[in-house]
Amino acid sequence: MHEELWQKLVMLDPQNTAQRAKCEFISDPKRYVLTFFNSQYSVDIEHKLIISLNPAAASGSPGHLEQLCLLTYLIYAKDMAPSGQLVGPQALAGGEFFFRGSHALPTIKLQEACGAEPAMLTKVAGKLAATQCNYGDASITLQALPQVPLTFIVWARDDEFPARASVLFDKTAAEQLPLDALMVTVKLAVNLILDTIGRPD
Repeated sequence: MHEELWQKLVMLDPQNTAQRAKCEFISDPKRYVLTFFNSQYSVDIEHKLIISLNPAAASGSPGHLEQLCLLTYLIYAKDMAPSGQLVGPQALAGGEFFFRGSHALPTIKLQEACGAEPAMLTKVAGKLAATQCNYGDASITLQALPQVPLTFIVWARDDEFPARASVLFDKTAAEQLPLDALMVTVKLAVNLILDTIGRPD
């Protein structure tokens, strides 16, 4: 799985990669340990194996999309702290043309789930180690990867306007992940939020 990405990652200097991606490199066996949505993963470059270090994980091996995000981040991450400036997807380099059609971000799922009760979004913040924000009627920031925060905002529907939801990125997001991997990361984040909302306390 993802053989081309593994080949690129294996060729990189491990110490430099760990510094760029703000993660840990362990030499025996050669592997990176990094956090993805509040769970730790081991990316073993000797055996080309990714496993979850979360004891509560149903399976030790993450899915195809999770693996794509982890490998892509390790390859492309820059040694650049988030700017703290939030922008919409169209403001990212190339985003105006990329995030359309089949590449549209799945914010409609959030507005359908939380439009009647935006507080549902902030109620799951603690479970996801997310930070509550002050945008819209409810908003949280999820730390997807060490240098990739994602901010989700919901506005309630009322008599005049339908419910809305959006995602904002740090201005540096496209420096840390190519747009296609960033899109996948948002999809995984939305699914995680919805799964957590639907999970009983």
